Amino acid sequence: MPKLVFDIETIGRDWDEFDKLTQEDLTRWLKRELYTEEEAQFKVENTKEETALSPLTGEIVSIAIYDVEREAGAVYFQAPEASEPIFIEENGIKYQSMTEAEILKTFWDIAQKYKEFITFNGRGFDAPFMAIRSAINGIAPTVDLMEGRYLYQQRGVKHIDVYDQMTFYGATSKKGSLHLFCRAFDIPSPKTGGSGGEVGELFKKKEYEKIARYNMGDVIATKELYLKWEKYLKF
Repeated sequence: MPKLVFDIETIGRDWDEFDKLTQEDLTRWLKRELYTEEEAQFKVENTKEETALSPLTGEIVSIAIYDVEREAGAVYFQAPEASEPIFIEENGIKYQSMTEAEILKTFWDIAQKYKEFITFNGRGFDAPFMAIRSAINGIAPTVDLMEGRYLYQQRGVKHIDVYDQMTFYGATSKKGSLHLFCRAFDIPSPKTGGSGGEVGELFKKKEYEKIARYNMGDVIATKELYLKWEKYLKF
């Protein structure tokens, strides 16, 4: 069965771009807690830095995909201020710059060719984020990546979230990050050269290709972790 691993990178809008009502809406929860002024300000700064975590306040700047059987992949990424469109192909991986709408349209067109999708925490973040951003861009997803949390409930395409599988759907007391799982399974971690939290700064610095390569690193690590699960833990 054709298997596609995917992962996204996102950025948030600058806080000052939001109107006052939106800023109040995003920080309203602070008024319900008994924080000191210093604690409250700290929480506000965290909220400002977390706009990339919601499709309502952030956007997708990169989607990386990898075909497990063909051992080939691609990264579609935004590079709005590049002097010219970017296209690179090396070691079976294609890197191509696009707008967010084009990235999503390309992904959903490709997705129709697959019956099995693999992610790390894709059900908790990537898939719902992509669905909402697609709708905002006037694009309809072609496959349902959120059908049934448990594998036996999925009657359309299969979406194997390796994070769910490795934590037994949250049963383990310590859940673990992609980096920790890679370290434990002796898989090169994509996080040693940076983390997803740095994507916003890289985007501001116009280091678009660096974001794309980091994104593919996450996908390759997820693929390797999936193969470990498939060999030793799939029942």
